[in-house]
Amino acid sequence: MDKLTEKINQFRDAREWRQFHNPKDLAISISLEASELLENFQWNTSEEAKMKSIENIEQELADVFIYSLMLASDLELNVEKIINDKLELNAQKYPIEKSRGIKKKYTEF
Repeated sequence: MDKLTEKINQFRDAREWRQFHNPKDLAISISLEASELLENFQWNTSEEAKMKSIENIEQELADVFIYSLMLASDLELNVEKIINDKLELNAQKYPIEKSRGIKKKYTEF
């Protein structure tokens, strides 16, 4: 993950774009790219979207990841740690015996 983040930051720094990438704008960009990802699925089943536009889905998902990794880097967050922490929290919120095969939110158990 560190090598990938470094590659992304080198790409950004070579173009002197870091000045435009403050945490607020990176968070906005994540949301905008996620919306562009969603457009591939609007009015389509998941299978139709995959068949029609897998290349665009890949590109938009990559944009979400790129902006997310830049934001984590700029905030000096350890991506592996925060993901593991979140998985641990989710395991507490959604114990297997209460959540297996159930789509309810943990507050509804």
